[in-house]
Amino acid sequence: MEKGDRCCFPIVTMPNLIVILIAIFVIFIIRILFVIHQSKKPHYNLHPKAVNTLIVLGSGGQTAEMINLIRVLQRDRFTPRVYVAASTDNMSLQKAQVLEASIWLISGLELQAGPDKLKETAQFMQIYQSREVGQSYLTSIGTTLIALVHALLLMIKIRPQVILCNGPGTCFPLCVIALLFKVLGIRWSSIFYVESIARVKRLSLSGLLLYKLRIADLVFVQWPHLQKKYPRTLYVGCLM
Repeated sequence: MEKGDRCCFPIVTMPNLIVILIAIFVIFIIRILFVIHQSKKPHYNLHPKAVNTLIVLGSGGQTAEMINLIRVLQRDRFTPRVYVAASTDNMSLQKAQVLEASIWLISGLELQAGPDKLKETAQFMQIYQSREVGQSYLTSIGTTLIALVHALLLMIKIRPQVILCNGPGTCFPLCVIALLFKVLGIRWSSIFYVESIARVKRLSLSGLLLYKLRIADLVFVQWPHLQKKYPRTLYVGCLM
């Protein structure tokens, strides 16, 4: 009798397990659709106070564009600022450090508050790069998975409310983790992607993924015909 009960147990519970798994999957999909829907709405009043801001730096021209963008931000609102660059890119972080030091020097706060206060308003980190320039898409699958794990650890530490990026492959895993946090209700991060001015005819790979998968809340472009090709983007003119 006991043997018969043991044999019947998997048969009885298996359909229930399948139903539970299907229900969880459906709820997860509904939650993703809800997050995407909410991301379309403006968030002007979502964070009335200062917001923890993650800034993803690229290299070369991308970093120059991002530096110019940071110069016009309301820095007292977007603070603390955490700059993240690829582990192979030291130059971008150095430029960000020079920018932050110049901001404090111009405002005269460096002498009043000291270096410790500067560390509270700006931090600088590096992340494993998901795809190097010229790397094949096939081999980038493995490196992207490694970058996702590293991005998860950074996102748990930073927990940003705003993510600002403009093209580097390092931004994609960070934005994917941010979307996952939204779905799980851990942290709501508003993701703003500003496409590089060098992208005239089509979006970059990072921009295309964030656009097509609807990961970014807003995607900004600097060419009017690019906005016509991708209607959910916003044309903001030249930022350089």
